[in-house]
Amino acid sequence: MGDLANRAVEARERAVAPFSGFKVGAALEAADGTTYTGCNIENATFSLTVCAERVAVWKALSEGAKNFVKIVVVADSDTLTPPCGSCRQVLWEFCGNLEVVLMNLKGETRTLKMADLFPDPFDMKFFASKTEGKRNTP
Repeated sequence: MGDLANRAVEARERAVAPFSGFKVGAALEAADGTTYTGCNIENATFSLTVCAERVAVWKALSEGAKNFVKIVVVADSDTLTPPCGSCRQVLWEFCGNLEVVLMNLKGETRTLKMADLFPDPFDMKFFASKTEGKRNTP
């Protein structure tokens, strides 16, 4: 796992989780080897809370990255923590069938593909006739 896992653990330390105390870090690797990190950021209204995975994706997209190969998601839990439903949608839509590594602070890991976590996604294929020539889901 190496550097990508270390970057996710470091990102987790920057999480802002005053309500749940459940800190999560993510490190997203682009096809060119660049890493984009994210941490969960909670908000008193709860609905405005953003997960670590989405923070990493937004940072990557805002920097111009378009192709991704792997994301590591780290939480301090005995049960490895997969991305929530919203994150699964975002990861599929912007990252495609990338490798997802779930990890806890004990170093336990589980590796999946997005298609395993999100087997029947809603994506650009439903808009095929309206999006000819436009970007398709990776």
